[in-house]
Amino acid sequence: MTISAFAAGICIASGGMHALSIALASRRCAQRSQPTRIPEDAPPVSIVQPLRGVETYSRETLRLIFALDYPDYEIVFCLADADDPVAPLVHSAIAAHPERLARLLIGDDKVSGNPKLNNVVKGWKAAKNDWIIMADSNVLMPSDYIQRLLASWGPGTGVVCSPPIGSRAASFGADVEAGFLNTYEARWQYAAEALGFGFAQGKTMLMRRDIIAKGGGIESLGAEIAEDAATTKLIHRQGLEAHLADGPFQQPLGKRTLMDVWFRQTRWARLRRATFPLHFAPEILTTSLITIIAAAVAGAAFGFGPWTNAALAAVFWYALEAFLALISGWPLTWRSPLAWIVRDLMLPFVWIRGWSRENFVWRGNAMNVDEPVLREAGSGSGQEIWGLRRLFQRPES
Repeated sequence: MTISAFAAGICIASGGMHALSIALASRRCAQRSQPTRIPEDAPPVSIVQPLRGVETYSRETLRLIFALDYPDYEIVFCLADADDPVAPLVHSAIAAHPERLARLLIGDDKVSGNPKLNNVVKGWKAAKNDWIIMADSNVLMPSDYIQRLLASWGPGTGVVCSPPIGSRAASFGADVEAGFLNTYEARWQYAAEALGFGFAQGKTMLMRRDIIAKGGGIESLGAEIAEDAATTKLIHRQGLEAHLADGPFQQPLGKRTLMDVWFRQTRWARLRRATFPLHFAPEILTTSLITIIAAAVAGAAFGFGPWTNAALAAVFWYALEAFLALISGWPLTWRSPLAWIVRDLMLPFVWIRGWSRENFVWRGNAMNVDEPVLREAGSGSGQEIWGLRRLFQRPES
């Protein structure tokens, strides 16, 4: 076999894999003309939301969480620090909606090395319902948020999630971030679920109290550095699967620099590598560069010159991404193809950085992904089972 024929085979295989992922994701992400109906036997649901600091869209996300079209749900807000600047906004939102059962809990339970989980534990325990949604504070919840999650719950389900869809980009860096989140990460998460490799995504997680209790309780999610990775492993041990809601929910991005994107993406890469190394390793194969370079090397095998082949491969790749964004109603502008190209140039370096064992800083906490911590429930400062170095430094945005 000649080099050009071998390169042509790689180009066709990688391009076909890309097209398959687009097809699988588009089936689940296409825009819907009508909101999801409320089920007749709609169970009462608790939304537990950890908060920290005032974000650009905090007022809007607080307004939306109170405006959900669902008959019976409560909201449990969680703060680690009573002096947090978002506290007055939360108190005002609760006072403005007396018809909705909502409360703010304050305290930091040191059950793990994961600051988010430590913040959430009190809310999970205080929630009055058996169906519980853990939702990040920067999710733009549509009116059918709860029923859309419930609709994806079936026999054998252990958790229902939604990957974030980047929207309202106010800088080119945010365009690149949306390129990572939308037509790359969300696409592959929906494709993976369709192929039987679903995994939890911590932005939004619908869970049942009995399933988590059977796996060791909410504190057991501290067994991994990321609570969504721990959730995935907990439900798999019970023979259950992670599923995704049809039509993922948006996360407003605002302004971001390319360095913001780099630090965030490399942090997530290290988390994926530390928790699921065998799944992380093939990520290097998902960049468009393999298809484009292989097309150029194939040369005469495709009947054109190297540059023409490379250009045609790039058009094929990014046209499919544009199609997915278009039918899904995701942000799509003239800058999107350039942002996708920058993303794909970054991907190999993000992947390489993902194998690093250095600390990273998350919301003021320096964390080492290879040294997670699980603390025994009920202990004061917590008894460390595994070591984790936690420092207090300048937060990473």
